[in-house]
Amino acid sequence: MDDGKPHSKKLPGIKGIEIADEIAAAEGLPEDLDASLLGPYTVPNLTRRRRAGSYYLGGAVLVALAMAAGLPAGMWLIVGVLALIGLYHFLAAYDLRVADTAALSIANQQTEFPVGHASAAVGFEGWRARPIWNILVFSADDPPSKRGLVRIDAVTGEVKDVLVEDNPEEF
Repeated sequence: MDDGKPHSKKLPGIKGIEIADEIAAAEGLPEDLDASLLGPYTVPNLTRRRRAGSYYLGGAVLVALAMAAGLPAGMWLIVGVLALIGLYHFLAAYDLRVADTAALSIANQQTEFPVGHASAAVGFEGWRARPIWNILVFSADDPPSKRGLVRIDAVTGEVKDVLVEDNPEEF
């Protein structure tokens, strides 16, 4: 039954930021900012780059066939460029074997302090764009006295770097 008031929708088993309906309505909070409405986010696997690579290689084949049908010979440059781009997509299509939750767990084990808040972001390294998890961690005390950055290879799970320091923003 619709009584004209906004209502929070929750996904079962998903914890999120809870904002009272009255406050959300008074502040004009957009529904897309309510974390309880969305399910868990996962970083897409990089193997999907192979699909784009297939399109580029297919385009190279189509241009080559069109050249056989009468397009100018200068189009070989286009075929070469499309083929190189397609090949690059296949070379950069790493399988993300280490999920964000596993990377957070590895980062927690690499610091000398108990981790409170943490944040994971995937970055890329090198010309083949190898995926690297960048995990920002803060100590569990309030306010956090230490912070750190743990870099983890997203393909092998190997710890690349661990940087830990006192939190200069301590209150």
